[in-house]
Amino acid sequence: MEVHVKQNQSVREQQDNRARMLISCPDGPGIVSAVSRFLFEHGANIVQSDQYTMDPDGGMFFMRIEFDLPELAVNLTGVKQDFEEIAGRFQMKWVINEVSRKKKLAIFVSKEDHCLVELLWHWQAGDLDADIAMVISNHNDMRTYVESFGIPFHHIPVTADTKQEAERRQLEVIGSDIDLIVLARYMQIISPTFIEHYRNRIINIHHSFLPAFVGGKPYAQAYNRGVKIIGATAHYVTEELDGGPIIEQDVQRVSHRDNVNELKRIGRTIERVVLARAVQWHTEDRILVHQNKTVVFN
Repeated sequence: MEVHVKQNQSVREQQDNRARMLISCPDGPGIVSAVSRFLFEHGANIVQSDQYTMDPDGGMFFMRIEFDLPELAVNLTGVKQDFEEIAGRFQMKWVINEVSRKKKLAIFVSKEDHCLVELLWHWQAGDLDADIAMVISNHNDMRTYVESFGIPFHHIPVTADTKQEAERRQLEVIGSDIDLIVLARYMQIISPTFIEHYRNRIINIHHSFLPAFVGGKPYAQAYNRGVKIIGATAHYVTEELDGGPIIEQDVQRVSHRDNVNELKRIGRTIERVVLARAVQWHTEDRILVHQNKTVVFN
């Protein structure tokens, strides 16, 4: 028992002193050297580093670093201030996040429960390192199930006539401390005004392998085309319907024997897995967005 307690304490201390840095900037010589030297000179130890360049000659450079820094809570503000000089020199967009600060999620759902259930399973098992702060739905179907996890459930009906008011109420309920909104088969189009509040912080699961079969009833579209592969796509939400930066996709083979209902059954499994991966990667600061694409360090 004593050994187990000490191990848990060690893990907590490690998390308390660990941070993640995400960087995107025009590519050029000296970036990795400058960042590594900066962290070394500030007493940090790099424990993981990933990088990618679109084109060494004039392309964009992307980097994700995890590092440990003793007394991180005390020293992080100074580290961020000092890093401004390096960031300015290389024209960087950058952020440093503390691993111990779990991201707060708001999940939006309608009547289909499979994606919501998958996220709650991952969260309950400790595999999703985030806080699910609330579930918001335009139907009451999921209330009992969600509240059994001790998670607040908010029923906000939406009609064509009340959409603007419904979104106002949603933003009011969410408040100012939600880091990510997950559309777990939330069957409503999000307005540009709402999106602007959470740019690159709304993840949707589309039950199709985008860019094919955008819009409604993709399984019916796929069946009518006689496809041999179906899939699902998790993407950030933008003003273009189903056109935002793609985070994750997966597929499964099907045949002429599979009708629309069978395609839906197969598709639900793919949707659950794809959305859970995308949400986990976002909460672990593994995604960098550039224009309408993503770089995912997984």
